[in-house]
Amino acid sequence: MPVNVLMPALSPTMEKGKLAKWLKKEGDTVKSGDVLAEIETDKATMEVEAVDEGTLGKVLVAEGTDDVPVNTPIAVILGEGEKAGDVVVPKPKAAPHPSPSATPSPQARKEEKQSSLAPAGEVAARSADGGGRVFASPLARRIARQKGIDIGGLLGSGPHGRIILKDVENAKPDAAPAAKAATAPALSQPPSDDAVLKLFEPGSYDLVPHDGMRKIIARRLVESKQTIPHFYVSVDVTLENLVALRERLNLHAPKDKDQKPLWKISVNDFIIKAMAMALIKVPEANVSWTESAMVKHRHADIGVAVSIPGGLITPIVRKAETKGLSQISIEMKDLAARARVKKLKPEEYNGGSAAVSNLGMMNVKNFAAIVNPPHATILAIGTGERRPVVRGNDIVIEQQMTMTLSTDHRCVDGALGAEFIGAIKAYLEEPGLMLV
Repeated sequence: MPVNVLMPALSPTMEKGKLAKWLKKEGDTVKSGDVLAEIETDKATMEVEAVDEGTLGKVLVAEGTDDVPVNTPIAVILGEGEKAGDVVVPKPKAAPHPSPSATPSPQARKEEKQSSLAPAGEVAARSADGGGRVFASPLARRIARQKGIDIGGLLGSGPHGRIILKDVENAKPDAAPAAKAATAPALSQPPSDDAVLKLFEPGSYDLVPHDGMRKIIARRLVESKQTIPHFYVSVDVTLENLVALRERLNLHAPKDKDQKPLWKISVNDFIIKAMAMALIKVPEANVSWTESAMVKHRHADIGVAVSIPGGLITPIVRKAETKGLSQISIEMKDLAARARVKKLKPEEYNGGSAAVSNLGMMNVKNFAAIVNPPHATILAIGTGERRPVVRGNDIVIEQQMTMTLSTDHRCVDGALGAEFIGAIKAYLEEPGLMLV
């Protein structure tokens, strides 16, 4: 029997992807584990492997095709004796619909949990009346379709108002869109494309269509600013001790066979370590928000914003509080290099409990970053520079930088944010405390 190769789901919230490149062509012999194609999402490029052996009989989706839905057949593998001419192009199969009256299976509950905690802006439906975007889990959408419920008329009880399974189960089949409109004020809408373009002389501009990454970034940041109450605290940090310790540690870095250092610790590596240790010292700040409970993390998983063509991505240094500076340095160099060529695995950039965004190398003095859920905090780092500082009755020149902590005020309020950034500052100003 011919075997369909399906567009894979590379993360719990992925709905579509781009078929970037075929690595096998029609007629090639393949075996289980062979890489057939490369798939691009907004964050990474992943490989599709064959799960059966045979011949690649027909390619159903051409290279460069965007927005291919998950579970869509993209190719057919033929068994022994089967011919390419006999292949009937299959139609995409809808996901199985659980019985509305049945208790959800463990897998369904797992899917619902993953979707309800998914990063903001990646799972969405559209109301039947053609209104605005409605955020819902895939399971909730499937059950709503089966029960004949307009999901646009429901109030969501999940994170950020996302509609989850229990909202659909508690709804009446004739749920009206007005139910939601009556209780939630409509968010202001940006001007239409035509309205914007009318402001400029025809022929005076070029249009560059948004790619998938830019669309996702735009949705997530808009939702973050509209649904998360941001709070900001800033402090100046003296770097004299840190710079001196960094120089000494790098002088003692072991060499490879070509006499090149095996690692080179950066100021950013110190910041990652300091933030991780501060999260452990101030555990009330090491949290994520859900509508029903506070998620209190046992480890400090630090996301680090990395600029890549067309946007940015935040790879995660897991359990950073347990790692030495040299290990963090080596790990970050590897993560950043693979991030820039979209070779990170989903588990390497999804999740995390806090994040760092550093624009110091671009001579930015200070800025405030946007919280990226499920993180409750993000630390924005400005450039290190020589500044006049009053010490007692004297003015001295010291190396300083400004850092600003953005918090989700629902779980990290002003006093807690001040305590947390104060702990980070203490570790950076006395970095030897991170080594004991």
